[in-house]
Amino acid sequence: MLTIGIDKIGFATSQYMLEMKELAIARNEDPAKFKEGLLLDALSISPITEDIVTLASSAASDILTEDDKQTIDMIILATESSIDQSKAASVYVHSLLNIQPFVRSIEMKEACYSATAALDYARLHIENHPDSKVLVLASDIAKYGINTSGEPTQGAGSIALLISKDPHILALHNKSVAHTRDIMDFWRPNYRNTPYVDGMYSTKQYLDTLKITWQEYQKRFDAELSDYAAFCFHLPFPKLALKGLNKLFTKETSKEVKERLTDNFYHSITYSKVVGNIYTGSLYLGLLSLLENSPTLKADDKIILFSYGSGAVTEIFSGHLVEGYKNHLQANRMAQLQARTALSVKEYEEMFFEEPKMDEEGNANFKSYKTGPFALSGIQNHQRQYIKVDENDKN
Repeated sequence: MLTIGIDKIGFATSQYMLEMKELAIARNEDPAKFKEGLLLDALSISPITEDIVTLASSAASDILTEDDKQTIDMIILATESSIDQSKAASVYVHSLLNIQPFVRSIEMKEACYSATAALDYARLHIENHPDSKVLVLASDIAKYGINTSGEPTQGAGSIALLISKDPHILALHNKSVAHTRDIMDFWRPNYRNTPYVDGMYSTKQYLDTLKITWQEYQKRFDAELSDYAAFCFHLPFPKLALKGLNKLFTKETSKEVKERLTDNFYHSITYSKVVGNIYTGSLYLGLLSLLENSPTLKADDKIILFSYGSGAVTEIFSGHLVEGYKNHLQANRMAQLQARTALSVKEYEEMFFEEPKMDEEGNANFKSYKTGPFALSGIQNHQRQYIKVDENDKN
């Protein structure tokens, strides 16, 4: 039977950050409300020259070889921060990365869930075309507005997953349960730059759908928490996922299982604690964080994952670690995150919410900011202009 899964994982975020302590003081809040109440220490803040295309391209360029670029025949970009109602952001990424031309490029949407739908689609494609590879991108900028209830749970980042047969990191199992319910916990109409959100209601829905979907998964596949080395969650903010994990524990759950899953949970939030919410990529940033920080995981360990997208769609699925998976991960990612430029609250407010100033012909120029390997350099005749950034030109 064909083994399909995650062959490589890449991650990119912005070059700027805002410390939660600074935000708390500016908003007259106790810093513990964010540090302990949300389990957040910092947020990634993106300038106008960084968007879902530049972040996705950076995440993918970090992992792709020239051979990969010749073998990839599908690119799926999952986002809820779309830059165009028609053209898929994956088309821009395809061009920036110089991937071979005979490729299917699409964009998918369903709040924070769509990267999991993209992963499902990628698996089906590999089943029918075993020698191909699919690039799945989850790229978002989570933006709620100044002094709003959602402001402490913003962020920016992208995850790149290369899906193939005989993967080097995580082999996916043919076991999953998806669940849909029509609710209004979080939504953003076309005429809004920031979403509407009912925070308390969304939290309850997250926890309720987790419980219901897990119960159905247990019933269908005779699964127990003791079967798994770790449980990864969608991470709008880490404390919510911790509540979810604790709600899955029952009187029958052994102390050893609780300790193992809780310990690995904290490894899974290492990066999210300093990056914040990246919507579609949050679950997979948690997976990457787990794999790069847990000292106890080993080959063949099974991991179960919970994906949640407001509106709402959820899915629970699983996989197992491949022998030698640690050789395909990074060892210095926290050092890179700590090297970001810290912003004052005033600088954050000006940078994160800057909008293009368009002239009558649809042109806009931007100030120079730090970015990754790619940048949005401006808009000409209503067309976004992307460039590859020379290392010598970076600020």
